[in-house]
Formats: sequence, C-alpha cells, structure tokens
Amino acid sequence: MSLWQRITMLFKTKAHKALDRAEDPRETLDYSYQRQTELLAKVRRGVADVATSRKRVEIQVSQLEQQSAKLTEQAQKALEMNREDLAREALTRKSGLTTQIADLQGQLTQLQGEEEKLTLAQQRLAAKVESFRTRKETIKATYTAAEAQTRINEAVSGIGEEMGDVGLAIQRAEDKTAQMQARAGAIDELIASGALDDVSSLSRGDDIARELEAMSSQADVEAELAALKGASRPEAIEAPPSGDILAEETTPEAVEQGESS
Repeated sequence: MSLWQRITMLFKTKAHKALDRAEDPRETLDYSYQRQTELLAKVRRGVADVATSRKRVEIQVSQLEQQSAKLTEQAQKALEMNREDLAREALTRKSGLTTQIADLQGQLTQLQGEEEKLTLAQQRLAAKVESFRTRKETIKATYTAAEAQTRINEAVSGIGEEMGDVGLAIQRAEDKTAQMQARAGAIDELIASGALDDVSSLSRGDDIARELEAMSSQADVEAELAALKGASRPEAIEAPPSGDILAEETTPEAVEQGESS
C-alpha cells in the first residue's frame, strides 16, 4: 500500500468515526420521512395535473359534440328549405368535428389510464409513508428511552464522560490537598527543630553570641544600677567604712612592706 493510499484510508476511517459519533438516528429518520413526504407530494401533484388535463379534454369533447349536434340540425333545416348545398357544408364540418372528437376520445382514454395508475401509486406510496412514519416514531421513542437509560446508568456507575471529568477533578483536588498537608507538616517539623528560625535572628549571630550579648547587657544594667545607688548616697563616697580602710591596708603592697620590716 502506497503512502497516499494509507493517508486516504486513514482519512476515511477518521471521517467515518467522526460521522458515526455525530450522527443521530432520530435526525436521520426524520430526514428520510421528509424526503418520502416530498415524493408523495410530487406524485399527488402529478395525479392532479393528469386529472386536470383529462378534465380539459372532456370539456373539449363535450363542446365538439355540441357543435356536431348543432351542425346536424342545421343540415336538416337546410334540406327542409331545399338548400342541399348548405346541408352538405354543415355535414362536411360535422365530419371534421367527428375526427377531432375521435382523437380527443383517444387522448381522454390514455389520460384516464395514466390517472388511474398514478392514483394507485399515490395510494400505495401514502400507505408506505404512513407505515414508515409509525415505525419512525416507534424507533425514535425506543432510542430516546435507551439513551436516557444509558445516561442514567453511566451517571450511577460513574463511567460517563461528565462523571469521569468530575472524578478527575476530585482526584486532583485530593492530590493537591495531600500535598499541601505534607508541606505544612514538613514546615512544622523544621520550625520545631530550629532549622527554620526567624529570619531576623540570623543577623544576631549564633547561640553563644546571643548569650554573651545577653550577659553583657545584664552587666551594663547592674553597673548603671550601682551608679544610680551611689549617686543617691554621697556620704558613703566621702567617708568609706572601716572595712574598706582595712581592706586597703591589707593590699599586697602592704603585706610586702610588713614582711620586709
């Protein structure tokens, strides 16, 4: 098989599947019924046309027969008046009318036969169309019921296209929820372990630096507090207690002087 034949076959296959999915049997039946009713209407118009032609020929035959009868009367009157020439002329015209009437009678017989055939065909076709209409409505009702039952079964079983989409959406939502819960749990564990301390604490150094800074700050507070206490008692600065004097006398320099003496 050549490449072009394969492409053609593939295109026909795809087109057939697409048409099969898009085709609705109810629409096809309605279209077929419409075509049959149109054909039946054409047959009825044909019967009406033939009947009209037949009626027209019958009228012409009737008129010619009346003219023929009138010419016969005129010929009789002409003979009564010893006008044989007029009687001959009237009979001659009557003979021509008789020929025309015979021709029209042949056409009339033919039209009557065609009308009978078309009328019979119309009756048969009308019966078939009516039978098809009844069968069409039955098939449409059965198809509609089957389609509704199929949709109900698909909805109940969850295998339908729409229910499948809903199931996929639920699955995606559950997956995202589980992922978010796992992420939140991991972040909680990292925070509890101290791996994710506050970003502002990074500029303050490690734990030792923070502890030394706290101790320095506390020493500064104690020193300032002592200074404030000393400022509030000036007499203590002017006359230190005897213990301080003794302490000053027992400094290392004083001990060395005593030992040397």
